[in-house]
Amino acid sequence: MLAIFLSLLLITGFSAAIAQQRNSSNISLGSSLSPNANPYWLSGSGQFAFGFYEKDDGFAIGIWLEKIRQKTVVWTANRDNPPLSRNVTLLLTNDGRLVLEQEQGQQTALTNNALFSASSASMLDTGNFVLYNSNSTIIWQTFDAPTDTILPGQPLLAGNKLFSSSSETNQARGKFQLIMQHDGNLVQYPSDIPPKANDYAYWDSKTFNAGKNISLNLDRNGQLFLRNLTGFNIKNLNGQGNTSHNFYLYRLTLDFDGILRLYSHGLNQDHDNWSIEWSPSISNCDPIGLCGLNAYCTVQEQKAVCTCPPGFDFLDRGQPNLGCKRNSSTDGCSSKNGGTDDTIQELESVEWEDNPYSTLSLSKTECRDDCLKDCECEAALFKDQKCRKQKFPLRYGRERQGSSSTTIIKVRFGSSNTTQVSKGRKKQQGMGVLIGSSVSLAFALGILAITGILIYRCRVWEYKKIKYQGNDGLIEEVSLRSYTYGELEKATNGFTDEVGKGAFGTVFKGVIDNGKTVVAVKRLETVVAESEREFRNEMKAIGRTHHKNLVKLFGYCHDGTNRLLVYEYMNSGSLADFLFKSRRKPSWEEKTGIALNVARGILYLHDECESQIIHCDIKPENILMDEHKCTKIADFGLAKLLMPNQTRTYTGIRGTRGYVAPEWHRNLPITLKADVYSFGIMLLEIICGRRNVDVDLPEEEVVLANWVFDCFEAGELDRLVKDEQVEMNKLERMVRVGLWCIQEEPSFRPTMKRVVLMLEGTVEIPAPPSPTPFSSAM
Repeated sequence: MLAIFLSLLLITGFSAAIAQQRNSSNISLGSSLSPNANPYWLSGSGQFAFGFYEKDDGFAIGIWLEKIRQKTVVWTANRDNPPLSRNVTLLLTNDGRLVLEQEQGQQTALTNNALFSASSASMLDTGNFVLYNSNSTIIWQTFDAPTDTILPGQPLLAGNKLFSSSSETNQARGKFQLIMQHDGNLVQYPSDIPPKANDYAYWDSKTFNAGKNISLNLDRNGQLFLRNLTGFNIKNLNGQGNTSHNFYLYRLTLDFDGILRLYSHGLNQDHDNWSIEWSPSISNCDPIGLCGLNAYCTVQEQKAVCTCPPGFDFLDRGQPNLGCKRNSSTDGCSSKNGGTDDTIQELESVEWEDNPYSTLSLSKTECRDDCLKDCECEAALFKDQKCRKQKFPLRYGRERQGSSSTTIIKVRFGSSNTTQVSKGRKKQQGMGVLIGSSVSLAFALGILAITGILIYRCRVWEYKKIKYQGNDGLIEEVSLRSYTYGELEKATNGFTDEVGKGAFGTVFKGVIDNGKTVVAVKRLETVVAESEREFRNEMKAIGRTHHKNLVKLFGYCHDGTNRLLVYEYMNSGSLADFLFKSRRKPSWEEKTGIALNVARGILYLHDECESQIIHCDIKPENILMDEHKCTKIADFGLAKLLMPNQTRTYTGIRGTRGYVAPEWHRNLPITLKADVYSFGIMLLEIICGRRNVDVDLPEEEVVLANWVFDCFEAGELDRLVKDEQVEMNKLERMVRVGLWCIQEEPSFRPTMKRVVLMLEGTVEIPAPPSPTPFSSAM
């Protein structure tokens, strides 16, 4: 208890220091710093320092975190200049200039505010070093000139950039840049590529139509978002932040390896390590240009490693990222007299800058042969039946998992005076290779035939096994089929068997595949994606979502004004039927299983599917059940057909009253947290087995969320489940999760990933605050 009390005192002191930061770190005119004595100025709490730090064999001027022993530099002045000697002085002169004075008396200004004179300076606890005029107005600040890092409260304005450092220990400008573009898109490029060269972008926020003057922001909770001039958050990049922000420091850094990472550090941790909270990169080889000329990036043991292609060696084995050089000086085509030997070798799934001198439509074999005969061709990139012939050097090589690209490299061995082989020797070698190849081929064919027979028998046996076992709930994954309206009209017997109606349209029961497969046909009523191409693209995106807790989409219809979707048929109705209408109420084990499965399905939509999806209408009616009571989420992705851009603010409220998040009513940006709120309301309904609003109950129980919080605070959770046999610790865990999910402030709500971890019992759940007022229940 004493340790906790002392920790709270430290945090309270830190917060108080922030409130008084300028007064406690005021720097007056005439103050100076020197590497030899008084090397830095501290912020009010001593968290940040501004001044001289060691760089190589000298010093640099920058800002770093002083309380962390591991030097973490967040800003550097004149970062590309050589290290400074010990005999320099940093002055805040009496006439209000911040200058670096060399040993010979030469002065260099560190700021660009030549038209203004400072009256004082301050190292703030936000990590911002500022100059004030006589009116206490900031006339210059380091937040306006970021290097590779932004801190909470430091926006990256439109047109501004972050440049990576050249190495982990050298803050000089490196190979990569992050640009907050004027079109609203946040984009990562190699640093030597002009900003308009979109082909060289290796990550972007996909907000290129968001408008001008968008800024990247990081708040004290660790939430990273894009905001427009009106103050609306147009896109959250990393979901929810940490509600206990006073216990953590955050920084967003474009690291030397070109990967953007959000880091956190606990103020009460006894180690210096930073934890990675978020990164948009999937592979460490995502950055374009990580390796030098003629080298390509591969991932080995989760690290990016530069590799040379066949026929190349590193320029410097001690620095593989510098690139590769040919290991033979032979030039020109292969001579007919055997002077040189040219062969072709291939690299699979390796991509390079596409800069061909000739592009031909050829097969891979033809591409190999053509490059081998072409004296100018030194390599060829083969993809999509296109042969793109290249000359060295090759740039921006990287291995891409799943890529169908093949790199064809012409490899040259030796020269006429070093590797010449007699014709007789070549002939003997050729005969030996031919005989050996024939024997190997015959042996391989025999093995292949035996393997084929065994696989065939195994497949037949498995097929018969499935046939006689019946449908076990698994449906073979097939590509989406396009139906005509007539086909679906016939399949549904003229749309006569209506089985449901929701926000997106009416659902009819039908049969396809000559009566073999029962399906649910949803006739959409209002769709934004009017064009066939746009509608098909949306369907493809929805069709690429595959998860055991999502209803399977078989196909669609875009026929004139008719738009219909064909789903697997869930014959046990909805979760609403099971909870509120069924004679047999779900057991406690079934409730916990349902809640966890739905949470995992939403997590897949938010974080794991190819195109992030906000459902916008999570409710028991949209959770369907098969004959095994397996829960599956329906209507996912349909909000995108009704909304042109899910990251923007909408005037019309989607979803179902009682489940929609408060931000819908306040015309605020809709993010993934809207689904978290809806899930929280539904979770409380699952726990209690009742609707979220029931006017037939006593007044204090009418609004479920209010009643649940009252019971939680009073320690009377047993009232929520009456005579049901439950495990009280699991009940309290689920209640805590539900109350966190329905917090009115979106940033307080957990992400679905954390919801799943909390429901699984793998993380601690602090006591939730009151979620009132409940806007959605009114």
